[in-house]
Amino acid sequence: MKQAGTAQSGRPSPLPGALWGSPPQALGDDTEDVSLDLGGEEELALRKAQIRHPLATFFHLFFRVSAIITYLFCDWFSNSFVACFVTILLLLSFDFWSVKNVTGRLLVGLRWWNQIDEDGTSHWVFEARRVSMIAASTEAEARIFWLGLIICPVIWTVFFFSTLFSLKLKWLALVIAGISLQTANLYGYIHCKLEGQKSIGRITSRFFVTADVPKSKYQAGLSAINQEVSNADLLFLAFPGISS
Repeated sequence: MKQAGTAQSGRPSPLPGALWGSPPQALGDDTEDVSLDLGGEEELALRKAQIRHPLATFFHLFFRVSAIITYLFCDWFSNSFVACFVTILLLLSFDFWSVKNVTGRLLVGLRWWNQIDEDGTSHWVFEARRVSMIAASTEAEARIFWLGLIICPVIWTVFFFSTLFSLKLKWLALVIAGISLQTANLYGYIHCKLEGQKSIGRITSRFFVTADVPKSKYQAGLSAINQEVSNADLLFLAFPGISS
């Protein structure tokens, strides 16, 4: 009896299903493998949250904001009109050059310039860079770029009317220069944005036209086969003895 009990205790305990006479259940893992696209989420989070070009973002706002602050408070720093005029004009020039040649290309992937051909013909070129999401600018950088590009010309326009109505005509030439330089960058980058959207539309239309070509060839082949079948039927009806 003791040996039997020992042998019985050494056996593995049966499954609960086996005690009730039910068929044994599989012990395999029934969980399904779910693939998570973490790469796309990481790229989206990177695009939304991070500033990838902090130096370019800083200088995109530094020169134009400094020009506005100097224009407002230049009387506190110096009584010389010429010194204030030259300082503000230099800040506006630095801003025009940096936004046109550096920050637009880095922050939003846009650039524009004037090109003169060998025959002397001058024309404007507007380009939009087509890159993947991970290499493109972040949403924060694009928002800072466009807000700075739009708000500052509006502020200089307000300065124009305030200078005109207050009869401070000595500042009028400087205000017009500020409006001209910053509006030129705004106009150029809006054209770049529109040209980029047009190029995307052209690429999409070419893709659909290319996708329709195999379908048209397939339909042409089917029509040719149907024509041959109909000709064979007519031949059979005209000469019934051919089938034999």
